[in-house]
Amino acid sequence: MALSSSLDPVISKVISVLENEASLQTEVGAEIDEIKLELKAIKAFLEDADRRSGVAPMSETDKQWIASVRDIAYEVENVVDEFMYHFNKQQQWRGKPSRFFFKLIHFPKNLLVRHRVAVELQDINKRIKSIADRNQRYQVSRSESRNFDKQIGGEYHRNNWVKNLSESALFFKEDDLVGIDKAQSELLDWLMDQELQRTVISVVGMGGLGKTTLVANTFKTQVVKQHFGCCAWITVSQQYVVTDLFKSIIKSLYNKAKEKIDPVINLDSMNYLELLEELVNFLQPRRYLIVIDDVWSTHLWQDINIALPANMNGSRILLTTRKEDVASFEFGVLKHIFRLKHLPLKESMSLFCKKAFVGKGGQCPPYLESSAAKLVAKCQGLPLAIVALGGLMASKNSIVEWSEVYNNLNRELSENDTYFERLKYISLLSYHDLSYTLKQCFLYCCIFPEDYEIKRNRLIRLWMAEGFVEPLKGTVSEVVAERYLTELICRGLLQVVRRDRSGRPNAFKMHDILREFTVSISKSVKFVTKSDGMEELEDGGIRRWSIEAKGKEMKGASETALSRVRSLLVFAVDETSKSSFNRLPSGFKLMRVLDLEGTPINELPDELGNLFNLRYLNLTRTLVKELPRSIGKLYNLQSLVMKYTQIKELPAGIVKLKNLRHVIACGYNVDPTTFHYAWGPVFPSNICLLDNLQILSSVEARGDFIKQLGKMTQLRVLGVVNVKETDGQNLCLAIAKMIHLRKIGVTSCNEDEHVNMDALESAPPGLEKLFLAGKLEKVPHWFISLDNLTGLWLHWSRLRDDFLPHIQALPNLGELKLVNAYEGERLDFLEGFQKLKLLRIGRCLGLREIVINKGVMPGLQDLSILGCQEFTTLPHGWESLPDLKRVYLSNVSPGLIQKICRSKGMDRQTITGIVLRRQEGTEAIFNITEWLWIGKAQQPKQKLSDDSVRRASCRNCEAEKSLVVAAPGHVMAGEVGFHDVVPAVMDRMAEDIGLDLQARGHDVRQQVDNGVAGITKCLVQDQADTGHVGSPASDRSNGTCA
Repeated sequence: MALSSSLDPVISKVISVLENEASLQTEVGAEIDEIKLELKAIKAFLEDADRRSGVAPMSETDKQWIASVRDIAYEVENVVDEFMYHFNKQQQWRGKPSRFFFKLIHFPKNLLVRHRVAVELQDINKRIKSIADRNQRYQVSRSESRNFDKQIGGEYHRNNWVKNLSESALFFKEDDLVGIDKAQSELLDWLMDQELQRTVISVVGMGGLGKTTLVANTFKTQVVKQHFGCCAWITVSQQYVVTDLFKSIIKSLYNKAKEKIDPVINLDSMNYLELLEELVNFLQPRRYLIVIDDVWSTHLWQDINIALPANMNGSRILLTTRKEDVASFEFGVLKHIFRLKHLPLKESMSLFCKKAFVGKGGQCPPYLESSAAKLVAKCQGLPLAIVALGGLMASKNSIVEWSEVYNNLNRELSENDTYFERLKYISLLSYHDLSYTLKQCFLYCCIFPEDYEIKRNRLIRLWMAEGFVEPLKGTVSEVVAERYLTELICRGLLQVVRRDRSGRPNAFKMHDILREFTVSISKSVKFVTKSDGMEELEDGGIRRWSIEAKGKEMKGASETALSRVRSLLVFAVDETSKSSFNRLPSGFKLMRVLDLEGTPINELPDELGNLFNLRYLNLTRTLVKELPRSIGKLYNLQSLVMKYTQIKELPAGIVKLKNLRHVIACGYNVDPTTFHYAWGPVFPSNICLLDNLQILSSVEARGDFIKQLGKMTQLRVLGVVNVKETDGQNLCLAIAKMIHLRKIGVTSCNEDEHVNMDALESAPPGLEKLFLAGKLEKVPHWFISLDNLTGLWLHWSRLRDDFLPHIQALPNLGELKLVNAYEGERLDFLEGFQKLKLLRIGRCLGLREIVINKGVMPGLQDLSILGCQEFTTLPHGWESLPDLKRVYLSNVSPGLIQKICRSKGMDRQTITGIVLRRQEGTEAIFNITEWLWIGKAQQPKQKLSDDSVRRASCRNCEAEKSLVVAAPGHVMAGEVGFHDVVPAVMDRMAEDIGLDLQARGHDVRQQVDNGVAGITKCLVQDQADTGHVGSPASDRSNGTCA
């Protein structure tokens, strides 16, 4: 129940404050006790209601009652936060020399505030009682209501409806199915192979993906019927009774086997043991197939395993589930997992046309092709959504009608039950099955724009700031939140769009259709308010405000509305909107979350310090150059994120923030092969006094910072730059105490300074990522023991001796980047590297060849050789590496590039870089899909102004699908790269310097000299390919900028 889950953190927080704030209790003790009791009763009721949600629709009476309770709970939170706001200001003044004058002036004001709080709480107490009385007078008995629901055909009872939907799939016509041939072929291979052992086959995927349809169509094929002696189909769902399942299997078996049940047998009168015996006796001599549809729990296998004999007859159990943990469960028998994918665009369009143009033979009229394509794209390959939307559009004929549906799809999905009730029900089954806590975590994800890539760490910190993460003794909140995230992924509610080389999810999206339903729920319970900044919002109980700024001018909300906002996230969707948001509006005095990532705000007001309730501040990719000194007042701040900003130094007051857990202030240079690749601002040396910090990255080492670092034993991520060789001993002593450390990044003060890490006896046991930048005489002796290491970056190490034997046996190493790390002519990968997926070698100027022995790095997917100008030959047999997908060569020996180009039918002397990708469906055929050529520099029409450089240097605007590789204010070299930029921006850049670029999506590199720019290089990308040359932002991390 979204209404209740949205209230949980509010009620829990208010109860906690009321119990612990002695200053408030002394003034209004009676009201406090009364409200605490009421809120606890409300919380218990809502949790109970939440457990029943999804079984039957909530009555209008209950909806109104819960909405009233929600508003009351929010008002209590407002009153308490308002008091704490004034109390906090008083506490800040107490330590000042003018304390006497403050008391003299503000004592009457404090009495007034407390009196007002007492009056407001008394009023709220009365209203709570009146709401309860009113509900009692007008509601229909809940027991009567539930009985009524059952009497009207049972269509809303979850298990009955799901069972009907499941079994109806057995009667779908083959002509109505699209895109299942390949999947069905794989299932048939597993069902009818020569394996005699009992085998479990799991088909897994999100709701609406067509799991049941695929399995049903396979189940009823003639070859399956002939292969198995008996077959049964049962539907399970969330709640089941084991004896009922046994009865269903027995009935189905006898029915499919065309055998009559012995009239002596009365299934309804049989107990568990009798049913079990009957089932085992029937199945034992036969080769059987049991389909178990819609499995939600691994407990099911424990309940029915004993009834399905392991008879060595080639029997199969085929199950469908939307939960990854069920599919991956160790059943104790042979198993296969089939992960059903979304329909490709071509098949999606075919399925849609079958439903939308029934009278036209499934053919889309030319004048509707564009509109149909847009609607199909919204479905993102989800068959159930495609079918539902196709059914709706079958009655629409004009372009105007189609456009109206597309522009109002959110409303259609929410309100048009005629076509979308089934889609909504199936899509939200996973949501309704979530725990009380996970529901609010999932609802929160709709705060991001459509198709937005949600980063793992960002979402986790936001959840923590919102109070969604429940404390678990002995486990840090970050780990608990990551478990929440894993659960949502396993249930198919979030789709992974990017993983790191160890397979850990890094970024996610919500499916468009599921997101529309979630937005609708969120809006109805006032969980998140979304706007485009075009109109001023009136006060309607705004708690979390998501602004997707689209216009030239962004309007805000009334002062009253702003004063109640707890969370503000701003997303600058296009270039015009970025110019309209350059200062933070005032009035957000009770703010908990402020996320301005990617907005062009350039100044934070000093009033920021008044946001005593602020837990999370994100300034990533903004134009902010300094933090206000008042930031030291943000006592409750947990996360301060300042990636890729122009902030050079943090104010001294930051050391007062005792609740800080994450301080992230790092950036990367345009060219990943330069020495000064990673950078960070100057921190106060006594930052080490903050003993709650989990992440500190990246901090510039000055003064006695390294000596003080040993106090931070709780750190999980550490990035430090400007380290001197003489700091090595103290740095190693500090790291030795950090037993929880997962990621380390260390950069020396200059390219000739040694990184002295030998004094470290052993690395932290859980270390996963390591970045070392600076000269190394040899690799540290403890490298060989890094059993949990997944990523290793050696930057400008300039090792002379072969170091690969020290790391080849690391069991989990998935990513290895070597930039100017080796001075020899040859690298020999003779053995090991069994988990390696990415190998990148850059700027090893003497390197001529690499050798990869057979059986080494069998899982390698990506190989890059960059800036190794003497490199003349690829390793023997590289095409036969089974998992290799991409090879990127740039600025290597011209002869090697030309040789490969000629072999592929290209002969261009000016090509300096190529990308080779494996041709799909082949074992050893690679094609050139992208290439980089150098052209004559064009003279610009005008000099580049600072403002134009800053605009052009904006990084990673997800809403625009653009990526520009220059960080604002941090162009460290004389070359600026622009990659995959919005076509209009690219055209304007080219026009400014007098160059005509016909092809879109080019990578242009401009040579900058005192503001004069000329295009010197252009990347041409094959139109059939969507990959990118170079190092995208997500791939440039040194592992410590979390």
